[in-house]
Amino acid sequence: MSLYSEYLAEIETRKTELGLNPKPIDSAELLSEIIAQIKDTTNEHREDSLKFFIYNTLPGTTPAAGVKAQFLKEIVLGEEKVEEITPEFALELLSHMKGGPSVEALLDLALSDDEAVANPAAEVLKTQVYLYEADTERLETAYKAGNAIAKDVLESYAKAEFFTKLPDVPEKIEVVTYIAAEGDISTDLLSPGNQAHSRADRELHGQCMITPEAQQEIVELGKKHPDAKVMLIAEKGTMGVGSSRMSGVNNVALWAGEPTSPYIPFVNKAPIVAGTNGIAPIFLTTVDVTGGIGLDLKNWVKKTDENGEIVRDANGDPVLEEAYSVATGSVLTIDTKAKKLFNGSEELADVSASFTPQKMEFMKAGGSYAVVFGKQLQSFAARTLGVEAPAVYAQSKEVSHEGQGLTAVEKIFNRNAVGVNSDAPLHAGSDVRVKVNIVGSQDTTGPMTCQELESMAASTISPTVDGAYQSGCHTASVWDKKAQANIPKLMSFMNNFGVITARDPKGVYHAMTDVIHKVLNDITVDDRAIIIGGDSHTRMSKGVAFGADSGTVALALATGEAAMPIPESVKVTFKGSMKEHMDFRDVVHATQAQMLKQFAGENVFQGRVIEVQIGTLLADQAFTFTDWSAEMKAKASICISDNETMVASLELAKSRIQIMIDKGMDNEANMLQGLIDLADKRIAEIKSGEVPALAPDDNAKYYAEVVIDLDQIDEPMIADPDVNNEDVSKRYTHDVIRPVSYYDGKPVDLGFVGSCMVHKGDMQIIAQMLRNLEKLNGSVEFKAPLVVAPPTYNIVDELKAEGDWEVLAKYAGFEFDDAKPKEAARTKYDNILYLERPGCNLCMGNQEKAEPGDTVIATSTRLFQGRVVADSDEKKGESLLGSTPLVVLSTVLGRFPTTEEYKQAVEGIDLTKFAPPSEDLAVAPKFEADVAVKRV
Repeated sequence: MSLYSEYLAEIETRKTELGLNPKPIDSAELLSEIIAQIKDTTNEHREDSLKFFIYNTLPGTTPAAGVKAQFLKEIVLGEEKVEEITPEFALELLSHMKGGPSVEALLDLALSDDEAVANPAAEVLKTQVYLYEADTERLETAYKAGNAIAKDVLESYAKAEFFTKLPDVPEKIEVVTYIAAEGDISTDLLSPGNQAHSRADRELHGQCMITPEAQQEIVELGKKHPDAKVMLIAEKGTMGVGSSRMSGVNNVALWAGEPTSPYIPFVNKAPIVAGTNGIAPIFLTTVDVTGGIGLDLKNWVKKTDENGEIVRDANGDPVLEEAYSVATGSVLTIDTKAKKLFNGSEELADVSASFTPQKMEFMKAGGSYAVVFGKQLQSFAARTLGVEAPAVYAQSKEVSHEGQGLTAVEKIFNRNAVGVNSDAPLHAGSDVRVKVNIVGSQDTTGPMTCQELESMAASTISPTVDGAYQSGCHTASVWDKKAQANIPKLMSFMNNFGVITARDPKGVYHAMTDVIHKVLNDITVDDRAIIIGGDSHTRMSKGVAFGADSGTVALALATGEAAMPIPESVKVTFKGSMKEHMDFRDVVHATQAQMLKQFAGENVFQGRVIEVQIGTLLADQAFTFTDWSAEMKAKASICISDNETMVASLELAKSRIQIMIDKGMDNEANMLQGLIDLADKRIAEIKSGEVPALAPDDNAKYYAEVVIDLDQIDEPMIADPDVNNEDVSKRYTHDVIRPVSYYDGKPVDLGFVGSCMVHKGDMQIIAQMLRNLEKLNGSVEFKAPLVVAPPTYNIVDELKAEGDWEVLAKYAGFEFDDAKPKEAARTKYDNILYLERPGCNLCMGNQEKAEPGDTVIATSTRLFQGRVVADSDEKKGESLLGSTPLVVLSTVLGRFPTTEEYKQAVEGIDLTKFAPPSEDLAVAPKFEADVAVKRV
């Protein structure tokens, strides 16, 4: 059977079973067959083959794109004749292929001796921005050899005509509203985690957004208002919380955006999304990638009484009242010049934050990538020609306040800034390009990152990236057919690209399913590093880390850079002392609860960097705080440590990296060894006093300062989804934090210890609790299932060496076996301890789940509806979040314990090493030493 016949069979299956169009082609072999049928004018499949070739082939550096570009070049040269594809049309098709082989073909044509071919090819080449070093070297060489066309193309690039000649953003954009949900909208609603396997198949994945009914309503709104774009809204909430989720933005664009190109299937751009409380920061970055618009509506405000005091409900929360309506079907106007939202002539809101000069450029260029590549291309051309590049793009916003010190994030951005004009220190609000030191890609978004790399014609990792890792943790629980189809292909692509991969395509080292955030935390070897990762929990306890969409990850891998504003910071310090029976997780939850109380319900963390003075807590344990900052809606978090703790954390990181090297995971570039070398250099700087551990200046300016009183924390603290709250907008927000006494014996159906929120100490706590309970009762009996998933294999190895794993295995009714991984997700649980393989497990919700309607107590980070546990017909599923000792005891009892039962169970266990620093860790300003590198 030919590949084409197999493709036709697949088309029929997709059509009859799924109601979908043919899957876009990325196979060189299949496209070669299609081209052969196009050449054969008598072939019965010729007409369909032409359509597949023109409209259904993926661009960039896909294998199919290489074959397509070569055939189009042959048509332009007259070597092949296709009646339906003239040389002019062939050039147009090349212009839509986004780089790689298409740019190579255009360069071949433009630099040829045939003027009739060279001139029109050069005109197309002038519109392209995805050029890499091999492409620019060809142009430079030809220019220096006196090639007039090369000079002409370079002059066009120096003027950035590929950008200036694009249409401007419309001054007026009509929108018709669609309320996607009330309350915070997690990206799980737009792109459910349990459908992660299909993300790279954009049309198929689009079927999972919200509900089929919602999709149809959006379509009907579009038909009813053909001159307006449908704007998806989070009413009384924030749009896109919890994850960057490029697939979520892709889905919105698929249903409510516009096609990127008539020749690129199912890749849409320019969606419009909005929320009463705006857009979650990392989701907004993803919207920028597509050239879309994200609006902060502020259409619900706090109600005040006649004295101007805020009116509160029975729970003490502010009562909101509607400032203006955005009910589904409302037709509104966005004025991009005035930067206002109107209903007819009535001004509703100032939306100027959505239309900064930089964001307007993203919209004009069709997305942020084109701007990044365009700036690089313009700089190259001007440098080659020896001219000064005209100011085409908006100048980087450089904000500096004389006499004002730097926060920790401001210091990190200053150190890594690229292309800054000023010698003065940059403060929050500055919009800059920065070097990215560490990049992480996870396995459920990884296939999309591969697509993005192919679409931007990238073939190898940027040499300026210090370390990069591709995980296998999100699909670790079940080695099912979906994982077997997707993961080896992903690992092979990333390995060839130059990334350290969890699985070895060559089979030299054992597959590693370690949680990505733990690995990134280990390979971050500088407290002044910038980390970009394809997951919202990319929040390291060294340096500053930003969760990002799959496309921004691709851009960081390809260019070694990212562009973003320097965020504001909120300073968090502690007073008082920890009680012996409290876990650090309780401190994390109390931080959120006390912050909300101190600021009358306003989340001052949202969209900002939390700068927390952890002091003497090692990076492994401090990560519990930074990880949870995603649920606090913070943009990022930075841990401020003393010198000794930072050195100890770096030594730990070195040992973990060495384990990876010993397993055979280093690549030809010796990336992992390079990280150890960087760690040694940083340790030497700290020990010598040359460059101490990162600390803010004592005259830095913060948006807010929060002091957490440890003396107030006397009971285990639980984050509750509050599933039965009468106000729908207050469910699943991560903001309801309650003490364990509130639950007073509430039954527990399942417990989960795992995900990135736990470390080796948590596994040791479980073992010690089992010893204590055995000593107390003679044995340990679970009255509810307990699922335990260690975050990394090296933790398992260390526990085995130290004897704790033996205790866990003694009481386990199931222990993972890598030689025989599960091939199907568990749907029923017995009252036993399950020792699962390292990875995300229940937290991810794409493979394993609790039984529908269960009440789950977990160390996880997610309490979104349907994530860890789905609703049943009888009862809403609840995913309550707490500390490891609380989870373990609750499963032994089958209910939430009393405070006294809890204290007895943890007696004698050292739950945390955390103690607040005895003094503020801020230092006197010293800008030059903090930057430590010369700006370029």
